[in-house]
Amino acid sequence: MTSLVGMQSLSKHFNGVVALADFSCAVAEREILGLLGPNGAGKTTLFNVLTGLLAPDSGAADFKGTALIGRPVHKIANLGIARTFQNLRLIRRITVLENVLLCFKNQPGENLFNVFFRPGLCKRHEAGIREKALELLQTAGLADKANDLADNLSYGQQKLLSIVCCLAADADLLLLDEPIAGIAPEMAERILAIIADLPNQGKSAIVIEHDIDALKGIAHRMIFMDAGRKICEGAPDDVLNDPRVIEAYLD
Repeated sequence: MTSLVGMQSLSKHFNGVVALADFSCAVAEREILGLLGPNGAGKTTLFNVLTGLLAPDSGAADFKGTALIGRPVHKIANLGIARTFQNLRLIRRITVLENVLLCFKNQPGENLFNVFFRPGLCKRHEAGIREKALELLQTAGLADKANDLADNLSYGQQKLLSIVCCLAADADLLLLDEPIAGIAPEMAERILAIIADLPNQGKSAIVIEHDIDALKGIAHRMIFMDAGRKICEGAPDDVLNDPRVIEAYLD
């Protein structure tokens, strides 16, 4: 399979504490990679490095052959990488639909020349992305909440909305940080179904999740991390049966 994103010997320390240590891996097109490990293993730090929120002390990463390290956050997003956060980053005082609309890239209305001199183009584009946004919300089961404030959604619905926003951005790689933690089983099943369908849409994902059974059900491959290091990597059953994983995390 063709590699979509590659990481080579990434390392990061915080005041002498190891967050990432010589971490390397690759994710293929249409692949779901599960990241497993205890709190403090370096999983979220890895996401922060890949998305430009943190600079590594050493190492390299590339996406579709383009170097990521040193590139600004917005330029990494424009390459086709989107992420969710454990502490959700929705705009809570606008509607669900408006949150989704803001995530579409390259909107003509972002250019003042178009606003004043090509208003028809802006209106046509706005109508088109509104239709696409409503389709995404319909698929996610949130169409009836489109005009509600994001702040009025349940926690599970907000997590679902954050994934819809990634899809609106038309990302090829989704970095999902604990997408089903702390939510009701019914909503978790809905989110897992959306994640499992990503390869059918030509997309890949790296998923951090502590629910081992849920992660096993959607991941093509798993990596177990501890203390910033990759302990083992492989098919889900192989990783979960590895004695080092059992000793460090599962026992």
